[in-house]
Amino acid sequence: MLDEAESVLRSDPVMATLLERHEPYVEPNWDEFERLCISIINQQLSTASAAAVRERFFDALEHEITPERVLTADDDVLRDAGLSRQKVEYTRNAARAFQEYDYSRAGLADHTNEEVVDLLTEIKGIGAWTARMYLLFVLERPDILPLGDLAVRRGIEQLYADGEELTREEMREIAEVWRPYRSVATRYIWAEYESD
Repeated sequence: MLDEAESVLRSDPVMATLLERHEPYVEPNWDEFERLCISIINQQLSTASAAAVRERFFDALEHEITPERVLTADDDVLRDAGLSRQKVEYTRNAARAFQEYDYSRAGLADHTNEEVVDLLTEIKGIGAWTARMYLLFVLERPDILPLGDLAVRRGIEQLYADGEELTREEMREIAEVWRPYRSVATRYIWAEYESD
């Protein structure tokens, strides 16, 4: 798929330059529940702060990030790891949801992107941004454009408008030529943004 995606993306001169300059952004191989917890941790935190909290959270749970472990962990342990009271509640909501429903790649294979977003956002603490990160990173859907992500918006503005502010509609228009591989394009935008 990557070869096909790259040939589509090369039709955009800006994206063609990124393909020459970077490898696409990739993450460690976290499982579905781990990645959802990480998305909750990342909400409204800088990249560096989120990474520090994630590391403490994983250490506090002895790298056994499962719904059962999150539900039985002491509040103080999770708070000492850097989770706010609200994020403790949100990770527990996610844990209960994972016990009740199959949110794995296989379990959601027959769901459309919109259906996945609807399902995930029923969990208190999971918003549209978190659901789109899940679609992109966990379910590896090929055509996700997460404009709720600040780094993606800033990256597009830097690359296509010399840092000038763009509306989300203008960003969607720029991204039209990336279809059906907007997820891959997004990974290159992250790679460029993180290299600055």
